[in-house]
Amino acid sequence: MVGSGFLLDFLDSKCTSYGIKSYVFLLGVILVYYTALSSHVQALKVPCKSKNFSSKYQHCGINPAGVHDLDCFGKHPTSYRCVWKPGNSASENTYTLIITQPSSPSRIRHCKVYTSQTNITEGILLYEKYNMTAEVFENSASTNCTKSVFRGSPMSLFRCGPPHNASFSRHSGKLDVSGNWPNEDIKDVQYYSVRYKALGSLSWSKPLMQSKNGKKCTVENLNSSLVYSMQIQCVTNDRCPQCPWSETYSVPAELTTQPVMVNMNDTDIAKTKGRRLISLTWKFPAKELHDSYHVIIGKASGEAPRQRMITTEPEIRLVLSYSEYHLNISAVNNASTSPAVSQTIPQREDTPSTGAEKLNVTVDNNTSFTIHWKEDLIKNYVCYSVEWMERGHKAGSMSFFEDEHNHRTLTSLPEPLEPYKRYSITLHTRPDKDTCNMKKVNNSESTYGRTHFYSIEGSPLSAPTNLSFDNVSLNSAELQWLSIPEDDIRGFLLGYIIYCTEYHHGGATTERNITMDPMSNSYELGDLKDGTAYGVKISGFTEAGVGVRSTPIFFTTKYQELSKLIGVITIFAVIGIVLIFGSPVIKRAKVILWPSIPNPGKSNAMQKIEEPCELELLGSINHLEMEEWDTNSLKIVEKQEVIPASPLPSMLPLLHASDDEEDSTEMTCNWIQGDTGDSTEEIPSDITGKIIPDINRIDPQSSPFTFPCDYTTIEMFQQGIPQSMPARTSFSQDTESDPEDTEWTVVKSELDYMSQFSTSPILDGKEISRIL
Repeated sequence: MVGSGFLLDFLDSKCTSYGIKSYVFLLGVILVYYTALSSHVQALKVPCKSKNFSSKYQHCGINPAGVHDLDCFGKHPTSYRCVWKPGNSASENTYTLIITQPSSPSRIRHCKVYTSQTNITEGILLYEKYNMTAEVFENSASTNCTKSVFRGSPMSLFRCGPPHNASFSRHSGKLDVSGNWPNEDIKDVQYYSVRYKALGSLSWSKPLMQSKNGKKCTVENLNSSLVYSMQIQCVTNDRCPQCPWSETYSVPAELTTQPVMVNMNDTDIAKTKGRRLISLTWKFPAKELHDSYHVIIGKASGEAPRQRMITTEPEIRLVLSYSEYHLNISAVNNASTSPAVSQTIPQREDTPSTGAEKLNVTVDNNTSFTIHWKEDLIKNYVCYSVEWMERGHKAGSMSFFEDEHNHRTLTSLPEPLEPYKRYSITLHTRPDKDTCNMKKVNNSESTYGRTHFYSIEGSPLSAPTNLSFDNVSLNSAELQWLSIPEDDIRGFLLGYIIYCTEYHHGGATTERNITMDPMSNSYELGDLKDGTAYGVKISGFTEAGVGVRSTPIFFTTKYQELSKLIGVITIFAVIGIVLIFGSPVIKRAKVILWPSIPNPGKSNAMQKIEEPCELELLGSINHLEMEEWDTNSLKIVEKQEVIPASPLPSMLPLLHASDDEEDSTEMTCNWIQGDTGDSTEEIPSDITGKIIPDINRIDPQSSPFTFPCDYTTIEMFQQGIPQSMPARTSFSQDTESDPEDTEWTVVKSELDYMSQFSTSPILDGKEISRIL
């Protein structure tokens, strides 16, 4: 093994045996060698024998927060490297690396100083037979200077270093590990090993997992929900005598759930034609496990590219044309990608001024067509894109450059056009002029217009369906049908033809045809004859011709006599219903709308007074003076039982209120008769003395029984009871004083005598309603 130390020793031993010329020649060779070698060193190298470095860096100390983990190694004898980890003090640090190799305790055989701003120094030359000491100083000019020290023998430093970075990919409980070694080691590392442990565990996995090649190693049977720690090292061989472990990598948990789409809004952009704003929002259950989201979007036609966008928020906004797009959203961390949620952004149908007004297509053959547009777009655009698609199939696309004409012929289509199939075609404009291919999907094009075309048209293969009649009358009928299925039209439908056949009684027929527009699905057949049979067929037609006729349907118009009979039956049915159900309904409505008002004359709570009663008579008698009475002329002419002895005076109104009309007639004042009666017995003086004073106390104006009208109510009657009670009480007391008398009589004087003082009319021959 020949190294740099061997070369230095060789020059030191042989320079004295050669002449000056040889020495100069060798010195030039060495200078070229070191010049070429220094081109790989990213540090300034100076000798250090003449300087007192120990005093210059004596204020620097070892600190865990400063520079640390200095390590020196090499794979080739002519080149060693030293690497370290920077401290935590500042983002921009300067480093000084000093390499010394003493030949004896008192003599420094080799000393070099390297300054750098990175954490690695390469291209270090060493004597193989002398031990080396390496010291790295961080920010040596400041008071916060820190250092790290490494010692070793150059012969023991030959090794293949760990990978300078590694990548991890978790899926289905597996972990794929990929290590990336420096270029000088990549050819010598044939295999590498991996050890791992769950986060927080103390022991590493056993046995080690070894790769099948130098690029990839797979670890299986892992828990998808756990975080693991990983280390990598190469497998030793003749070229890699030593393989140190790499730094520890943290591998996050596997993402096993997909995002959930929450909402998608498709809105117009103000003052912008042919573009729309798509707003997407979603959510991810495991928020703490992911770092970001990857959104991949592409056109449904498959036109490149498929754009990937990264966002940390569960939402995104896109400015797209009216084409159809496919979009995938997945959560991502540095070890796994979640299953993607797919979303289709449908083609918008309400494109601005679609149809032949702006676009027109001429088909040359099944692999070529020419698209024409009306407006002079070449003033603003030179790049265009065309998409054509048969319904239910994947769209084809082609972009082109056009700066002279308002038309373009597209040839060599990816797939030939099929006859009798309906295609939709869309023209987009693109603002980029350097290339007409899309650089990105988002905010890249605008939709100009859309129309439809057929490569070859044919007549319809089927007829309208569900043909039926409704509202058949004497001379008309309404015809209804459903449109022809689109796959069977095979062209642009221009309308319908109705074939109406009239069947005469002698067997002859008459047919007439009616043409309808393609948007109709009903028609009223008029000018028909009553009681006549008709048959109807219908078919559609295109530019290529008339299609298949439908199966005929038949109907017969109504007879005129039958119509009259039906009208008469209907009238009688209505009259019968009114007679059966009308009266109760009318009565019920009358009760609800016009309630009846009770007749006071027929009320049980009323007592009719048809003639002036004895109160008026008593009022007339009240005007007489006591001395004018001739008691000797008064005779008892009639005796009538009026009130039983047992009832109380206060119950009399209730008893009289319950009597019927016959009772009241019997109790009228029928005692007014002639001067003489059957009895000639005189009235005792004690009786007249008791009756007359009571009569004198009655005031017809103040009496409660003087009524202003022909009827009264129980309420008015009851109001008069307390005022009349004294007279009744006086009378009852007199009655009770004579227990032998069980009834009392009413005596009247001669009518001629009483008429002289009474203001009331004579009541002869009339019934007087009696209240008491």
